Amino acid sequence: MWTIPGHLWHRGGGSFTKGVCVAATRLADGVYLFRDTCNVYGLVRGREAVLIDFGDGTVLEHLAELGADRVTDVLLTHHHRDQVQGLAKAVAHGARIWVPPSERELFDGVDAHWQQRAIFNYYDLRQDRFSLLESVPVAGTVPEYRTRRFGGFDVTTLPTPGHTLGSESYLVDVGGRRLAFTGDLIYGPGKVWSMAALQWSYSSVEGAYASVLSLYELQAREPDLVLPSHGEPITPPRPAFDLLEKRLRAFVDSRRFAPWDPRDQYERPFQVISPHLLRNRTSFATSYVLLSDTGNALLIDFGLDMIAGLPVGDDRSSRRPWLPSLTALRRDFGVERVEVAMPTHYHDDHVAGFNLLREVEGTQIWCERTVAEVLAVPSRYDLPCLWYDPIPVDRVLEAGRPVRWHEYELTTYPLPGHTLYAVAIAFEVDGRRVVATGDQQTTTHDPGVEPEILNLQYKNRFRIDDFVASAELYRRLDPHLMISGHWLPREVDDAYLELLTVKGAELARLHRELLPLSDVDFDAEGTGVWIRPYQSTVAAGSSLALEVEARNPFVGEEKVSVRLAVPEGWRCDPPEAAATVAGRAHATFEFEVCPPPGEHVRRARVGADLTVGLCRFGQQAEALVDVR
Repeated sequence: MWTIPGHLWHRGGGSFTKGVCVAATRLADGVYLFRDTCNVYGLVRGREAVLIDFGDGTVLEHLAELGADRVTDVLLTHHHRDQVQGLAKAVAHGARIWVPPSERELFDGVDAHWQQRAIFNYYDLRQDRFSLLESVPVAGTVPEYRTRRFGGFDVTTLPTPGHTLGSESYLVDVGGRRLAFTGDLIYGPGKVWSMAALQWSYSSVEGAYASVLSLYELQAREPDLVLPSHGEPITPPRPAFDLLEKRLRAFVDSRRFAPWDPRDQYERPFQVISPHLLRNRTSFATSYVLLSDTGNALLIDFGLDMIAGLPVGDDRSSRRPWLPSLTALRRDFGVERVEVAMPTHYHDDHVAGFNLLREVEGTQIWCERTVAEVLAVPSRYDLPCLWYDPIPVDRVLEAGRPVRWHEYELTTYPLPGHTLYAVAIAFEVDGRRVVATGDQQTTTHDPGVEPEILNLQYKNRFRIDDFVASAELYRRLDPHLMISGHWLPREVDDAYLELLTVKGAELARLHRELLPLSDVDFDAEGTGVWIRPYQSTVAAGSSLALEVEARNPFVGEEKVSVRLAVPEGWRCDPPEAAATVAGRAHATFEFEVCPPPGEHVRRARVGADLTVGLCRFGQQAEALVDVR
């Protein structure tokens, strides 16, 4: 039995059972528990407190019981309203608010979230509506996988998705013991606070998968005392974790056709393709690791590591990068540093983890120029699957020009098809020529199924002859092995290269038969105008530069004219632009638009009206402008 001043706890069954309850309870030197709509924990030094979670904010009326005069910082484990509903009081108090990175917009941008969130015909079951009713300003996001000093305490932030995709746990060493503040990952031995929160998508239970993986991550940090957002302090944690893992696995297996082995997924995420080439079999999309004898590693693509499921939503809180596979990379393969990451293309599932790798590992991003431009300014483009944030590139590569990384030479080659902004990455490892092809085509090893579906997406700017060109590239490179983003590695022989050649030609032929290209040739995209940037923000009364790319869809030279359609009261200079353009060629025009002073609007629309020769094509493209 532990006797803690003001509170009595009985040790039993791997947890604590409550005896006498008062408003604030001392758990350790400078560590307090205050019971509100959730458990609020106070870390106190020198009359100043750091709070973990905030509840309704009633704790501010009881600071004296914590031995504090003021709160300097509030760390949130997740966005749910029972954790955060009183945050406006914290702001008024002068406390700094720190939130999970992937959930920030559910704090300081929740007003927009409420306006955008689908409420009819939705299949996104995440509890993102169990959020603040009004936005609050935040000081910033917590530094995942790193230790930062808050008040008088060193706090390590550990991603622990489950109850929400963006949930965090905080580790603090006090008096020689490691305390883990775990939010709602665990309620008590074998129990969670909410089963409903574990269902992120219709008919799925992704949160249960993620919770088990998070329990492994947390246990690897060897906490001595677990402090949940609901429930009692838990010690020792290991039996409580083991029981919860057992029950969650039983629940998951009850909804599967075959048993799930999360321990194998967690401890052995990598498939050895050859001694120096690994495949991450747990990630979405698939990432690959090139191992150097120097102890460094180069990643090809790195999106969503150790994926537990992909929620239906598309807001930032529905996509969460983390780094659990790196532990096995170091332990099993002697990697000392993830030195470089290279993308095959810009899609979120291939690059979502890049910024986190840079922040945590110091990883450099090397990227071919056309892909780098999309990563650097995603708001410039009207494309699917853009990551939410700019991804700075440390080394811009020129296509066709080899680059040396330790004992390897890697070369990027344009690989349009799946998307215009993609490359093949060619290198030799362990005596074999390998080409990373991203998502260019599917692969199958089922002899009863004709292999290879050419993975075209029109909105990614697919062009009719792209797969003809990629088949020709593969023949020139003559690889032994192709590695791809969502399918198993594929051994390559002449028959396979011929298959890709035939399929590429067939796809091009079908488009030429189906489209009226001899009359009007807008290629496979079916449009002749693009405005950049696609998304922008401008102050009311200030000018915004827009660039318009236009295509002449006819065989011969024609006058191409573009006129911008702007909201009433906006100025556009020039009102119209024109140039003589060769057949099936492109021209670029520059405009300035200016909203009137005092205007404030979200997503004002600017259209581009195209005329080529005597043919009117109308407003084929738009751009979106926020005026503030």
